[in-house]
Amino acid sequence: MSNQAPVVNYLKDYQAPEFEIEQVDLTFDLQPSQTIVTSCMLMKGLVSADTLILVGEQLKLIAVKIAGESVLEACTQTDELLKIPVPQGGFELVIVTEIAPEKNTALEGLYRTSGNYCTQCEAEGFRKITYFLDRPDVLTLFTTKIIADKVDNSVLLSNGNLIESGDLDNGRHYAVWQDPFKKPCYLFALVAGNLECIQDTFTTADNREIDLRIYVEAQNIDKCDHAMISLKKSMAWDESRFGLIYDLDIYMIVAVDDFNMGAMENKGLNVFNSKFVLAKPETATDVDYEGIEAVIGHEYFHNWTGNRVTCRDWFQLTLKEGLTVFRDQEFTADMLSPAVKRIEDVKRLRSNQFPEDAGPMSHPIQPQSYIEMNNFYTMTVYEKGAEVVRMYHTLLGESGFRKGMDLYFERYDGQAVTVEDFRSSMADANGVDLSQMHEWYVQAGTPNLSVVGEYDADAQTYTLICKQSVPMGESEEALCIPIGFDLLSEAGKPIKLVPDAESASSTQCSELGTLLKLTEREQSFCFTGVTEAPIPSILRGFSAPVTLDYDYSEKELSILAQFDTDTFSRWEAFQTLAMNEIKRNVFQFESGLELSVSDALCSAFIKILTDKHADSALISLTITLPDLTYVGEQFEVINADAIYEVHRWLRSALATRFQGELEEIYHKLIALEAKQGGVYQYAKEAIATRKLKSACLRYLMCLPSHFELGKQQYFESQNMTDALAALEAISHIDHPERTLCLSHFYDKWHTDSLVLDKWFTLQAASHHEHALEHVKALVKHADFVYSNPNRVRSVLGVFGRLNLLGFHRQDGAGYDFLREQVLKIDKINPQVAARIVAPFTHWQRYDEARALKMKAALSVILEEKGLSKDLFEIASKSLKT
Repeated sequence: MSNQAPVVNYLKDYQAPEFEIEQVDLTFDLQPSQTIVTSCMLMKGLVSADTLILVGEQLKLIAVKIAGESVLEACTQTDELLKIPVPQGGFELVIVTEIAPEKNTALEGLYRTSGNYCTQCEAEGFRKITYFLDRPDVLTLFTTKIIADKVDNSVLLSNGNLIESGDLDNGRHYAVWQDPFKKPCYLFALVAGNLECIQDTFTTADNREIDLRIYVEAQNIDKCDHAMISLKKSMAWDESRFGLIYDLDIYMIVAVDDFNMGAMENKGLNVFNSKFVLAKPETATDVDYEGIEAVIGHEYFHNWTGNRVTCRDWFQLTLKEGLTVFRDQEFTADMLSPAVKRIEDVKRLRSNQFPEDAGPMSHPIQPQSYIEMNNFYTMTVYEKGAEVVRMYHTLLGESGFRKGMDLYFERYDGQAVTVEDFRSSMADANGVDLSQMHEWYVQAGTPNLSVVGEYDADAQTYTLICKQSVPMGESEEALCIPIGFDLLSEAGKPIKLVPDAESASSTQCSELGTLLKLTEREQSFCFTGVTEAPIPSILRGFSAPVTLDYDYSEKELSILAQFDTDTFSRWEAFQTLAMNEIKRNVFQFESGLELSVSDALCSAFIKILTDKHADSALISLTITLPDLTYVGEQFEVINADAIYEVHRWLRSALATRFQGELEEIYHKLIALEAKQGGVYQYAKEAIATRKLKSACLRYLMCLPSHFELGKQQYFESQNMTDALAALEAISHIDHPERTLCLSHFYDKWHTDSLVLDKWFTLQAASHHEHALEHVKALVKHADFVYSNPNRVRSVLGVFGRLNLLGFHRQDGAGYDFLREQVLKIDKINPQVAARIVAPFTHWQRYDEARALKMKAALSVILEEKGLSKDLFEIASKSLKT
């Protein structure tokens, strides 16, 4: 970063563009160290202006011409701007620049990966290719000509349809692609290299045959089938669920190893991190398969929610990402299990987004300012944004939501719009006032819902008193919070809800049962005809992204965990029981007292574990204790040692108490798989079986006598899901054969980059007493590459985020190590460095000794010369709080 103070961008400063680009013809003459980019633009002034200001970074400017005449000497050039004197009205502008793709380690703009050329232009990467109006509200028609060496680049791809190709002199060839749809430059893509593809077709609802292609490196061609199946499922689902039909004649996906994000929805030419394309049973887990299906769907769904209707400015990012995450969540739920998917999404939100909402980088889903836009591709904008969209769906129902979506596309197809435009479409299509939903877009922090229930036996009424608050500061306006609600009897039976006259207008039937609409700071809901003291089931289906305070007794939680008809609420009840147990024992641990496990938790655990009628995947999710990150967030001060020891002890205590039942279920599931042929299937029932089997194994591996069980599963496994489940359990154990198993895995898979990432991840996450020493060795390993984001994340990202003991070592050595690594990576890839530094941002949550060491690490980072603005923004904001 230069010595100048970084520029802060504000939503309030938005101004419409002064020029439009009617069309642009791009020509790329590709060379690894000296690529020439020629941009020919038909420009038109929208206001009276005599200077055109374009943005560009790290470019060598060769020529600027207007109407064929050079104006280069009349231009003013800074590090990031090019000011060009221009005539009034329309004119042709030609700009020639030179870039060096092979030196581009930040992986923004045009870069090289495994010998191939690739682009990443969202959010502001196109300015590293040529000078341009690099903003999402400038949409234009792109025609792209690619020239390259034919031997090294047999495949030349860009957006739209191929309209021309041929050979040239000196062993070079060319291809010309034309996109018939206007788009902002962040959706531009180019790929060139030696790739192979699998092809298929999809017939749309309007009877058009779409050419589908997935391009990969030759050695990966046998790992594309699942991705292609997922793409076709996505296209069919979007037609049936939302009536949205694909618009081009071809849809292409390219998988690359070096990629900052998960994938990118470039119009007609998606570029994917290979992690979200490549899979076969021997190399990919169930989680990988589901991730591929979800991300393939996500990027395809962007064709309408992101491409056809895009964002006016980057402050509107949740308009496309929150909506599209909601759509991919619904897609995955329909493909697999809605109940399991909902719980897994809530777990992820609570473990990752809630801490973000409570930390120094807390921001609304529509941020009001930023220094580096890449820092706001966050869990808040994406996952919390999806929860806000889900609340529209909850309030309006499926048919009402669909009506809102239809109106949204009818009004805004081909435009760059705002979150307000989405809200108005939902409201107008249904004839309702949704203005209060605006508060969800502008308030930072996780709202808290505090609830008290009052039962009047004489009047036979039950009153629910709800209070809402936002910890990041109170707005004058209350949020609209939909509360999924029901009442259960002591026998676990549902009680019919009849709201009184005053509560009726705020109560409605929904897919979650009864829905209460909390629209005030404090509001009461009264129900009549309640003949016994009930147990409330609150926030069913996790109907709003809030924290809930309700003083449940152990008995009430046990009844909800066994009998609630809402699967989320059953899961939540057991998790609350477990969390209460952890909290109690952390206090015992800190006080030097003996640890103990309650009869209530044990009773609920065994009843859920042995429920023959329950979904195996739900059993697995329910009996798994809250993860360490989530547990830590439940304490005002995080005592890493106490939390880890209590968590480990509780797992061992449950495993010891129910060893026989866990063993019986584990072996029954193995026998069931053998009876079904033992062949891997990506199907709901098979996935559920593997989930429960893995959950049982994790508990049993807490017992020293069961190391051989894990070792046996690892060596006898027929798929990566089973192998990795066993090896993960083994990795946490200090056993003489731990190294043997890890070495065997490496020897077998070291030539497969994605599988090797798993090997690195297992060790970086391992709670071994020498975890830090192991991770230090990993970054010196011959296969560790700083330029590959997947590899860096698999070690350093995992270590800081998941290794509670190693990273938070009392002597501060874990902090020193990660600080050094962050600064090293910042010189290579600032986006990745800004992600890796995240664990330091919560320094104030820890005990004083650790907090001071983490704060000192951030201070050292800020003192570094040449710090990127990506890393500066995170570190500086973390120290301001």
